[in-house]
Amino acid sequence: MAKVDIHNLKNEKTGTLELDDVVFAGPVKEHLFHEVVRNQLANRRAGTHASQTRAMVTGTGRKPFKQKGTGRARQGDCKVPIHVGGGVAHGPSVRDYSYTVPRKVRKAAVRSALAKRFSESKLWVLEDFELEQIKTKTIVELCKSFGWDSALLVDERNDKLQKSSSNLPKVQYLCREGLNVYDLLKYEHVVISKAAVEQITGVYSK
Repeated sequence: MAKVDIHNLKNEKTGTLELDDVVFAGPVKEHLFHEVVRNQLANRRAGTHASQTRAMVTGTGRKPFKQKGTGRARQGDCKVPIHVGGGVAHGPSVRDYSYTVPRKVRKAAVRSALAKRFSESKLWVLEDFELEQIKTKTIVELCKSFGWDSALLVDERNDKLQKSSSNLPKVQYLCREGLNVYDLLKYEHVVISKAAVEQITGVYSK
């Protein structure tokens, strides 16, 4: 089984942890990254864009001038797209961009992302994320001591950690239940608490 060192918040090695090869040291299937990340981004789209068609524009439906004899192109009303203030032809309408990806594919993509970070030696395990108080400086100093330029911090429910890291643009807290491919690939280092590793292994080893 793959092994990783366990550190505390002071960057002191406190032991080693055996990782499940199925979850953390399996094959990296990069083609799944595109499929799952594309799905995540599509599901985030609001789809509230819209424009008014000629049927929605406020205005009279009266014919602007007679059909024949003026030498001008025939017109039915002033709400047609070629008139200023008229409706928009073939404009965007409200729609839902979301679609589903099989659960097995999503799980396989997360396993591949974790294996990718482990193979790059950018997967870290901490004893815990027990902070004394909510303080952004604590997270800044933590990242400096380990040399993390950008980091994804994965733990159980931890309000102190979430609030302490919320103002840092290159640091993201993520509850282990929300583990996803997009964030695993977005941040250079993945830092997981020991308790979260056990839970993640139980979910993704099946």
